[in-house]
Amino acid sequence: MERSFLTTPERENEREFGMDSKELKTIDNKHVIDFLGIRLNNMTAIEILDHVDYCIERRTPVQIVGINVDQALRVIEDKYSHRIFDDAELVFTDGKPIVWMANRLKRPIVEKVSGPDLMLLLCERAAQKGHKIFLLGAGPGVAAKAAENLENEYPGLQCVGTYSPPFGFEKDPEEMKKIVKMLKNSGADQLFVGMGSPKQDIFIYENMKKYDIPVSYSMGAALDFIGGSVKRAPKWMSDHGLEWFHRFIQNPKRLYKRYFVDDIKIFKYYRQFRREEKSAGQIF
Repeated sequence: MERSFLTTPERENEREFGMDSKELKTIDNKHVIDFLGIRLNNMTAIEILDHVDYCIERRTPVQIVGINVDQALRVIEDKYSHRIFDDAELVFTDGKPIVWMANRLKRPIVEKVSGPDLMLLLCERAAQKGHKIFLLGAGPGVAAKAAENLENEYPGLQCVGTYSPPFGFEKDPEEMKKIVKMLKNSGADQLFVGMGSPKQDIFIYENMKKYDIPVSYSMGAALDFIGGSVKRAPKWMSDHGLEWFHRFIQNPKRLYKRYFVDDIKIFKYYRQFRREEKSAGQIF
């Protein structure tokens, strides 16, 4: 049975955030864990939605990112990526292997939150709240199709713009100015960026204060899934941590090195972190 891109988790009761500081990153410490030196916000999807509402109300530009094995390695090995993730408003767990390793490190993750599923929930909430969205990235026409699908599924959702930048746009000052101006004039409350990492993370980090949209998300392939240009893994594969394999068999030549050479390095850092935690008496 194929997975519909519109499948979402069950709703839960809303909760309030008692934050009184202008530092939006200040969150109750029980939600923050250290995973291999990376700060994760151990929150459910509903808690993330509630915090996003708070951020939109405050109108202070923030960045929200997800972490999987590929991202974790980049954050560990690249100082700039580490800074981006450390400064992010929220870092959610977007990968079963992260959940498994965190559990072994006595840091149980309350919920694996996949980027595409979170995006659907955010759009559903946006339709209810009257928040406006903008879709940036993916191939020509994909973001526009994604917007059409989302507006059909969630009546009342306002997608105020879509744009698929040309290849190499980040090296073109005039194109960058055009994009920033487009976003700033859009009146959007949320920006979903699907450019792949680290490009999408860097774009948001370096420009969010210029285009002044309250919340920006690094969403990777979510726009492709929702727009229908890329087929998403069946739910059973995602639930069992095999979504990466589904992507691999669709493009083995491009993804072999990532999954079978590069990503294997995560186990080295996991073992090192576990040894340090044992030495410190944190785990037994």
